[in-house]
Amino acid sequence: MTAASPYTTRLAIPSIATYQHLRVAAGLSAKTTAAAARGLPNSLFAVQVLHGDEVVGMGRIIGDGGCFFQVVDIAVLPAHQGKGLGKLIMREIRQFIDRDVPESAYVSLIADGQAQDLYAQFGFKHTAPASVGMALKR
Repeated sequence: MTAASPYTTRLAIPSIATYQHLRVAAGLSAKTTAAAARGLPNSLFAVQVLHGDEVVGMGRIIGDGGCFFQVVDIAVLPAHQGKGLGKLIMREIRQFIDRDVPESAYVSLIADGQAQDLYAQFGFKHTAPASVGMALKR
């Protein structure tokens, strides 16, 4: 963001409560406290966007640290959407990938709806028809 921007970034894993709030408020699925407590510490990279002291956006990378990495939890509170914060989050994530991820690693994500347009700006490409995303819903 520019010097006059009211937004700053913090390279840190969000608290459980912040994580849960951002996911639900941004329209992502809810995660239980137990699941968040177990999963968040295993993040390979995390970025938060702050407006003053309030966390209004986030993104994470998970994976095994060598061969496979997945971009997850890209979320921005609705009141702050449309202000370039998704791009800010993805810029930080892309810098981490370029700096710390081995070139032979597979970096993936699942794009919901028009989010694919954002991710394409950072070099992500459709994998279909060679491969398609699949999920197990429980």
